[in-house]
Amino acid sequence: MCQLLGMNCNTPTDIIFSFEGFSKRGGLTDHHTDGFGIGFFEGRGMRLFLDNHPSAQSPVAELVRNYPIKSENVIAHIRKASQGKTTLENTHPFQRELWGEYWLFAHNGHLLNFSPEFEYYQPVGCTDSERALCYLLDKLRRQFPQKPDRQTLCVAIKNIVQEIREFGMFNMILSNGEMLFTHTSTLLYYIVRQMPFGQARLVDEDITIDFNQVTTPNDRVAVIATLPLTNNESWQQMAQNEFAVFHHGMIVYRDCPPSPVYLTKEEGLAIARSVGTAC
Repeated sequence: MCQLLGMNCNTPTDIIFSFEGFSKRGGLTDHHTDGFGIGFFEGRGMRLFLDNHPSAQSPVAELVRNYPIKSENVIAHIRKASQGKTTLENTHPFQRELWGEYWLFAHNGHLLNFSPEFEYYQPVGCTDSERALCYLLDKLRRQFPQKPDRQTLCVAIKNIVQEIREFGMFNMILSNGEMLFTHTSTLLYYIVRQMPFGQARLVDEDITIDFNQVTTPNDRVAVIATLPLTNNESWQQMAQNEFAVFHHGMIVYRDCPPSPVYLTKEEGLAIARSVGTAC
């Protein structure tokens, strides 16, 4: 299936360690060769890197590895196409403006017969993912001419996400540079790194890091991924149909089913294969 990666922190942080392992899943340690992208928020601005070629061999990915950008919110995506050709306009993450803020979005899944009408936002490419972002922001703009408070915004996005997920598999990460919104249909994991820090070893690359050497005692970093990126840390799995919002490296809003269901990796991959989003 497509691979999602997100980071939300309380201080600008680089994502190079996580991206080093994550990028290998685009054609080396996994079979996802339909492009990749990564976006970094910096103040009110954003750096967005996209390539419609596999991330494991991409010169753009190499540029990102050698350019340690520090950001409080990052979203990356490795694509396994289920809708739309392998072109740059169909490559995640997708970006739009709302309330004078950039919004960044990446999706893993497949939405069937999802063809909403739009008032303010139009897709450039032909993916269900970009249509989902346009629909979500369209509804927010119609509902709130001005940006609402955090609690109201979280509830509103959760309600729209619940509408969209009725059309199929909808794992997603969304950010406005302040908060990071997540939803799980099948597989999504997260870890919060804070004091006391320890060592972490990548799953996809023979690299280990000691976070004590590269952090301060006040740092708090949440990393979200389709599957855990390290094999010696305790990643927390999100439940099916769970919606969670991260701010400053911790969960500030959560909506989880009363009887949560947690899929195994094999079950999640089986669902992805059934809709054509995994090899």
